[in-house]
Amino acid sequence: MLVHTLIEQKLLHAFDPVFLDVVNESHMHSVGPGAESHFKVVIVTPAFEGQRLLQRHRAVNAVVAEELAEKIHALALHTYTPSEWYEYYAEKPPASPKCLGGIKRDKLPVTD
Repeated sequence: MLVHTLIEQKLLHAFDPVFLDVVNESHMHSVGPGAESHFKVVIVTPAFEGQRLLQRHRAVNAVVAEELAEKIHALALHTYTPSEWYEYYAEKPPASPKCLGGIKRDKLPVTD
């Protein structure tokens, strides 16, 4: 089963989100074709009500702990309550930053 599908199924089961988007962003990084190593998750659920950002991220990480340990190199998390989502991002989810890892990072100018 694809890593993308595993992440999606586990998060759907654990959080019953009103919105979930699991995006394989591996193609934006220095990995081979077909890689499943870099993901972005946007999840909106009432389960996050009253939780701080760190608590939300820990909860998501706990659900996908096996994939993080064995298959995922990077996981960008965007975790919202329904009210936060509809107020700030419903029309345009946050974009991921450009990757500066691997060989590309080594070519950046050094600044002090």
